Amino acid sequence: MQTLINQLKALGDPNRFRIVMMLKTRPLCVCELLEVLDIAGGTLSSHLKILRNAELISQVKDGRWVEYHLREGTEDLLNRIMQNREGDFFRVEEDRKIIGRINRDVCTTKIKTNASIKVQ
Repeated sequence: MQTLINQLKALGDPNRFRIVMMLKTRPLCVCELLEVLDIAGGTLSSHLKILRNAELISQVKDGRWVEYHLREGTEDLLNRIMQNREGDFFRVEEDRKIIGRINRDVCTTKIKTNASIKVQ
């Protein structure tokens, strides 16, 4: 029962809830999550740690990227939470639209742009 309580506590934060809902769409890297959430990198790192500790997400190294995935059972938990509540989750739908338009190329472009700005 303690695992479930920890998971529900972790999902109690709006940004953490948004993160797991985005990961229902597909695995995402940090820069993709940052693109949608508009929060500081350190804040995102803290949220990801809490979600990992609550056993809701996992991370997998993919070359130079670290992808975050939902752990087995997390999607079922989310589906039960959201059952008959779709109208309450406008922000979740907006996040999904953004995810549909972004990919790692967006991140790479921003990294190169920021590096060229610093050089000038």
